[in-house]
This record gives sequence, C-alpha cells and structure tokens, in this order.
Amino acid sequence: MARKTVTANDGRTWEVSRRIDWSPPAVGDEFEHDVDGGRGAVVMVVCALIVFGVAVVAWPLLSQSQVHVPVAYWFAAIVILGFFPVRWWLRRPWKIVAETDGHYGSDAGREHWVGKVRGVSRAQEEMRVVVLSLRQRGTPGHADSPLQPVN
Repeated sequence: MARKTVTANDGRTWEVSRRIDWSPPAVGDEFEHDVDGGRGAVVMVVCALIVFGVAVVAWPLLSQSQVHVPVAYWFAAIVILGFFPVRWWLRRPWKIVAETDGHYGSDAGREHWVGKVRGVSRAQEEMRVVVLSLRQRGTPGHADSPLQPVN
C-alpha cells in the first residue's frame, strides 16, 4: 500500500493512497472473462503451482534410472511456474483513493474520491497523475480519470 500526503493549490491537505483490490470479481455489465477474481483465485493458483512444482522437481529427483535432466528443463519449469503468479500480480485491480477533510473556515469541505485501475504500473502512474493534478488544479479528477467523487 502506497500512501502520499499532498497539499493542493487551494491549501487543503489530501491523502492519496493505492492498494491492491481484493473485492470479488465483477458481475453483469462489468464482467470480464478473466480468471483473477478474489482470494479464491489466489488459493487455486497457489495449490496448482505447488502440485505442479512437486511433480516437476520430484520426477528427476525420484526417478530410479539415471536420467540426465537438461538445464533447459529446469529453465522451462521455472518459467512455467513463474508465469501465472507474475501475470496475476501485474494484472490485479488496484484501488486509488484521494481524500481530504477540507480546512477550517472555508467552503471547501470533506471530499472522498475513489477509482480502480488494472495493473501495478498503471496504478503507480495514475497515482502520480492524481498528485500532480492536486498540486496544479486542487482536484484529483481530470477529464479521463478513473477517480470519481463518492459521498
């Protein structure tokens, strides 16, 4: 979870944060044909990788014959075992939150903005854009921003 405190150009102090979103997968109009939804997917992927990993490592080690296992086998096993967890981590949805309590004696009150983006690099970039927008314009949203005000 990354968190940053920003002072906007109107004097308000904003707290901008991003964290991985563990909410259940979307349904209805928001549904995507993707396998990475919720904590159940984590358990399923980890269990499958453990079973596959044991099979990949156990075959050469436990075989009774003197089988020469090429280095390419181990390289392929590592690539296959690492592909799905890395892809899962890089493509998880992230929630970006920008909130302020406003400041005393002003008409600018409490605001809370929330948005979701997919991917760790896009989440970092969007957080950078939100911080820049706050410093320059005093609001976290911009024309094509995923952040929307929440009551």
